[in-house]
Amino acid sequence: MQELCASLLRSLREHVRALLAAHVAGLPAPADALAALNGALTRAPAASLLRWNPDRGLYRETAHPVAQIVEHALAVPAADLLTGPDADRLTACGSTPCNRYLLRHGRRHWCSVRCGDRARAARAYARRTAAAAPHPGGTTTPPDGTRPPRARL
Repeated sequence: MQELCASLLRSLREHVRALLAAHVAGLPAPADALAALNGALTRAPAASLLRWNPDRGLYRETAHPVAQIVEHALAVPAADLLTGPDADRLTACGSTPCNRYLLRHGRRHWCSVRCGDRARAARAYARRTAAAAPHPGGTTTPPDGTRPPRARL
């Protein structure tokens, strides 16, 4: 049961990411992702049903399994984010391997400090390797005799 729930949530997460990516890129929503999110929104019970058991008597019970309730718990905030007042601030994380999204505010470009550190380290590495690359004539100093500024670590 636990693996089934995890698999359903991973699938829903990928559909939510597809919707976020389409929204950020200004593209139409993918039909399969839209159907998956709408399915998760409608699967959760609106009310507990009344049941009868000879030992317990009358009692209330949720008619759907836990997996559907958990899917609903993920789908509602995603739908609210995509259609709410902050939808225009939604953006993809600026770090290359990251597939997360964030709400833009101020100068923030990354979803986390870790992604920001990764992007800054990649820029510093690119500067260092470009500065150390041989220039025409086989030297590491450009022909005009200037040296590139040292990268700060």
